[in-house]
Amino acid sequence: MNKAKNLNTFLILWVGITLSTIGSQMTNFAVTLWAWEATEKATPLALILFFTQTPRIIASLFAGVIVDSWNRKYLMMLGDSVSAISTVIILGLFLTNNLQIWHLYLTGAINGLFSYFQDLAFSTSMTMIVPKEHYTRATVMEDYLTYSGGEILAPFLATFIYYQFNLKGVLIIDLLTFLCAIFTVIIVKVPQPQATVNHRESIYNKLTFGFRYIFSHPSLLSLLLFLLSANFVSNIAWGIFPAMILARSNNSGEILAYVQGAMGLGGVIGGIAFTFWGGFKNRVNGLLLGNILTEFSSCLIGSFKIPYLWMLSGFFMSFFAPLIGSSNQSIWLSKIDPSIQGRVFASRYFIAQVMSPLGLLISGFLADNFFEKNISYFSFLNPIFGNEEGAGMALQYALFSACGIIITLFFYRLSRLRNLEKILPDRY
Repeated sequence: MNKAKNLNTFLILWVGITLSTIGSQMTNFAVTLWAWEATEKATPLALILFFTQTPRIIASLFAGVIVDSWNRKYLMMLGDSVSAISTVIILGLFLTNNLQIWHLYLTGAINGLFSYFQDLAFSTSMTMIVPKEHYTRATVMEDYLTYSGGEILAPFLATFIYYQFNLKGVLIIDLLTFLCAIFTVIIVKVPQPQATVNHRESIYNKLTFGFRYIFSHPSLLSLLLFLLSANFVSNIAWGIFPAMILARSNNSGEILAYVQGAMGLGGVIGGIAFTFWGGFKNRVNGLLLGNILTEFSSCLIGSFKIPYLWMLSGFFMSFFAPLIGSSNQSIWLSKIDPSIQGRVFASRYFIAQVMSPLGLLISGFLADNFFEKNISYFSFLNPIFGNEEGAGMALQYALFSACGIIITLFFYRLSRLRNLEKILPDRY
């Protein structure tokens, strides 16, 4: 395949994924409003994230073998198809007045499971359809322009449709975007790498191949231990983000939409900037610096009480985020042979994310049972966080964002991580 054809294939798939992501983000935002109106607690909102995230962690234990063995195009189609079915189920429950919080946990778990196969199939196809010099740009487009672009449109569209037509209108639009995404996958050819999975090999060896590969490369393991730690503390903060904004804005869905829209705008502008720039030559430096700047901006969100300052801080938090993901993904795409990326990437995901669900569980519990109830014990911080509803969550959010900065500085001192680019040569 020539480079133009490869890039065209990526762009077609990217358009479909972007439409699907916008629809999903609209549903997620509307479901957040619905759940907050029903409970006015941080825990249910964090649990929705928990039940969506946990199956992805479990799937990463065996998904790599499947992605390296099966047709990746069909796996992408399967992910969108299951999501569409889940949306139909939620819509049916809502129309019959039977929708409950636990239904969102269950459908979130199903979507999380199958969307992981879809995401892994697409990310491991990048090497086959995108020229090496465009790895960073394509990653920024896939991970940040898509997500952040959706964050600009989705909250405003979802807020308008939710308050005009309730949850039903949002779910119908989400269903239509899934159908568009499936169509884009159907019309393109997704190249398959030469299979290297030995079907005579034991199940144990198949499932542990990615872990054994990573553990045999200490620099890659150090990178994942950093991501494991950073993701854990980040989720303790991020799990309460919607509840914090709603509590501190008198339950205003419009203000939450403005804040998330500003974050989306920051991600898009940052993604475009890093797409044209191409990122740091030393991608480890880009990843670590990006995390420091992102977590610092996140600290500011928790520290401020005024909506436009939330928007400004959120803008910069998302502006620097593409530097993290694009640097990380570019490292793995260039260091790992395409024929084993499914197994290695799945193991990578498990190690980096295995503590994230625990962070989400801790997040809601700490907010509702400690920080909100005991904010009076932190009266010396009242000039910053106040003592009204949501102040405890703001303190929690800022505190664990600051922990993210400390973790990053600690891992930068590890030479095998800092010198990863020199230790491991590019393989593809």
